[in-house]
Amino acid sequence: MSQHEQQPLDFDVVVVGAGPVGENVADRAHKAGLTVAIVEKHLVGGECSFYACSPSKALLRPIHATRASQRVQGSEGARLDPQGVLARRDAWINRLDDSGQVGWLDHVGITLLRGEGVLTGPRALEVDGRPVTARHAVVLATGTTPTVPPVPGLREAKPWTNREATTSRRIPDRLAVLGGGVVACELAQVYAALGSTVTVVEQAPGLLGRNEEFAGTAVKEALERDGVDVRVGTAAESVSRLGPTGEVTVHLEGGGTVVADELLVAVGRTPATKGLGVESVSGRLTDAGYVSVNARMEVEGVEGDRPWLYAVGDVNGIALLTHMGKYQARACGDLVGARAAGREPDADRTTPWADDLGAPQVVFTDPEVAAAGLTEAEAREHGLRIRVVDLPMDSAAGSGLQAEGYQGQARIVVDEDAGVLVGATFVGQDVAELVHAATVAIVGKVPLATLWHAVPSYPTMSEIWLRLLEEYGL
Repeated sequence: MSQHEQQPLDFDVVVVGAGPVGENVADRAHKAGLTVAIVEKHLVGGECSFYACSPSKALLRPIHATRASQRVQGSEGARLDPQGVLARRDAWINRLDDSGQVGWLDHVGITLLRGEGVLTGPRALEVDGRPVTARHAVVLATGTTPTVPPVPGLREAKPWTNREATTSRRIPDRLAVLGGGVVACELAQVYAALGSTVTVVEQAPGLLGRNEEFAGTAVKEALERDGVDVRVGTAAESVSRLGPTGEVTVHLEGGGTVVADELLVAVGRTPATKGLGVESVSGRLTDAGYVSVNARMEVEGVEGDRPWLYAVGDVNGIALLTHMGKYQARACGDLVGARAAGREPDADRTTPWADDLGAPQVVFTDPEVAAAGLTEAEAREHGLRIRVVDLPMDSAAGSGLQAEGYQGQARIVVDEDAGVLVGATFVGQDVAELVHAATVAIVGKVPLATLWHAVPSYPTMSEIWLRLLEEYGL
């Protein structure tokens, strides 16, 4: 019997992609009593676990802890150990061994299919040529891959992406970074702290362009204090490399060069939809190549008597953040489970409507940038009548206890007609834990008059909430 004549493997649900998003939707569907297979061609745990969120934060945390100690009188003696930092990173990614995640799948009863999944028809796939069918649903959770732009010579220079930068066991003497977003800023700070001479090249006029402008300014100043050469408003015209592993030269538009031992490209992400077969079942892709979905994560354009194809996480392009993808996955898994059981789905539980409110996010640089909801510019683009309130973070008594000479800024964006918060941004040491309160207020549409009664504990940095509301006039 040839490979294509094999009897198909049959499951209730097949999930393509075993990153955190795929794992979440598979787990949710399995808990609904369905048989589930998950398809993965690389590591179970995906980009976030091995090449992005986990290793980058494992690298950054010792830097944060050391600097936090140095900023408190009486404990200024902390020093960074580069090899210890790398060892901690290795432990967090289990040295690129996914046996722990595979063991979890086995334990809960989800079947792992190793290989590349391709849609071949309604509720049908092939995994490395082996036919697989799904009685109820196929869920796409293939995520994204690093974008390498078509700069002459760039691909030939074999640059680092986030994968190489978060897993390297070598600290280059000189590192050039193309890009000015989250990955570029975080990893530039990591390598500068570990001993590299770092140059950042960003064609936009500032860093962290999707955040409030003051956040990008604060991170740029911090990188420069770390010795990073930050060049904004500058683009790479071409790239060349001496031999397979020699030095890399980035030729800049308008003249000038940056010479480094390694080049990190961190200019965005590309949806992992090539060869997935979405169009073969009439599914739609956006102009940027993301899978087009409706509010319930159903792939648009797919024909059939009932929905069966879904896409969650980065692959649909709604919010390229692991936590938002997992949120979509939980809703999708519950939806698939309800439909399979013949129940009317709970609309509130199976529609991830908070996507439209602005995703919470933390940039784990020093200072941290924590934001939720809309920026001032986005709120104005939405046509809202807003008021913006800004305060220095040292308005909260707790900030001075956190660090001597604490530096930072807070902003809230208020919808004046609704009397609710629609955006918040905090910049400073240890502000990451402030963002969830903002998220709750925004998603819950908590009136500011009610929020005033949410009394912050003294003396904590959360007191900034009280000061912001007082500045607003409450």
